[in-house]
Amino acid sequence: MKNIFLITKREYLTQVKKKSFVILTLLAPILMIGFGLLIAFMFKANESSSTFNVVDKSGLFVGNLKSTKAIKYVFVPQENERALTATLKDMTGIEGLLIIPKLENNNFDNLEKNSQLLINKKIGFDTKSSVVADLSKIIKKEKIKTLGISQDQLSNLDKNFDLNTQNIVDNNKGDSDLDFGVKSGLSMVLMYAVFMFIIIYGVRVMRSVLEEKNNRVVEIIISSVKPFELMMGKILGVTLVAVTQFSIWITMSVIGALFLNTGFSAMQKQIPGGEQSAEMMQKFDFKQTATEVSHILLDLNFPLIIFVFIVFFLLGYIFYSSMYAAIGSAVDNETETQQFTLFAIIPLMLGMYGSFTIMNNPEGPLGFWLSMIPFTSPVAMIARIPFGVPAWQIALSMFLLIASTLLMIYLAAKIYRVGILMYGNKATAKELWKWIRS
Repeated sequence: MKNIFLITKREYLTQVKKKSFVILTLLAPILMIGFGLLIAFMFKANESSSTFNVVDKSGLFVGNLKSTKAIKYVFVPQENERALTATLKDMTGIEGLLIIPKLENNNFDNLEKNSQLLINKKIGFDTKSSVVADLSKIIKKEKIKTLGISQDQLSNLDKNFDLNTQNIVDNNKGDSDLDFGVKSGLSMVLMYAVFMFIIIYGVRVMRSVLEEKNNRVVEIIISSVKPFELMMGKILGVTLVAVTQFSIWITMSVIGALFLNTGFSAMQKQIPGGEQSAEMMQKFDFKQTATEVSHILLDLNFPLIIFVFIVFFLLGYIFYSSMYAAIGSAVDNETETQQFTLFAIIPLMLGMYGSFTIMNNPEGPLGFWLSMIPFTSPVAMIARIPFGVPAWQIALSMFLLIASTLLMIYLAAKIYRVGILMYGNKATAKELWKWIRS
């Protein structure tokens, strides 16, 4: 244990003292924010305003079809239709001509069928969709008038059936849509955190092993410590590096969110559909929703969630990091790692994408088996835990993962012991099996 502690300390200090670590840790959140702002700017830069002449033969749209910042409607007399159609190709500042036929016998289907938009250049999908939405809104109101239905009656007809759901097993707690949404959101956040952590820092363990192997530094180190101690020291050292980096990022994100919260609505208007979303958010009762969300979160068994998250998080990381360390010791360059890393990535991806089905059926057979199989349980069990998991399933999954992690450490140590000193010999599955048996 003393040697493992010394190697862990060396690996940690070596990583955190690098300029690249400091720069990446401090700049990563800023770069992410900058990237988001750049995307918003790109959307804004690509926005365009379109002007359409409108020939309204029905008389329904004059005064009702309102112009916006993106689309300007200019109504013209019906007599100018032929001249405008002939000269549209050479017009500048006018992108199209919208021709709406007469409405006969309240036949709105025929009006829609015979309406046409003539354009002299390519228009975006959002522009066409906006024109269609504007026309549809007016036609809908006219249909309501024709049917003699008031707006209040229509709103009452469109009202959804609100079914009050009570789970009599789960302490009679409500099971509303908001409750389900909060649990689903928490589930996805925890699941993605584990998935990204294992992928990013597992690869870092592999590269660290490969770097020392290629530099022949390991030949000196291995004379003083056992291969197993060296491998575990590297895994634990990188774990501490990752925890340090994540802690800094979370702190910076929380601080940044507090300062940037007031500017969210203004930035949202820069993206397509942002103005409508901003208006909806203003009408939305955030205070009441936040209160309901806080109550839902407080009703969750957070001590159990945190315990399960930490245990499966660490065991899953050690499980896959041992695999990555074995891969790094068995090859001579990063090109050769590609044929082996799939064995680590594919099970994680199956666990992550398979866990999406848990949102629809948390107690289904797929969710159960994904949370039992050690290759997928670090992701799947964490995805299930906000919805509630029987204690015996947690205990069984934990036992299987602990046993599999110890087995993976044992197998990785066997491969690491031989592979770390092997050069110029391309590792194959048959060769790895020989190393394990030796």
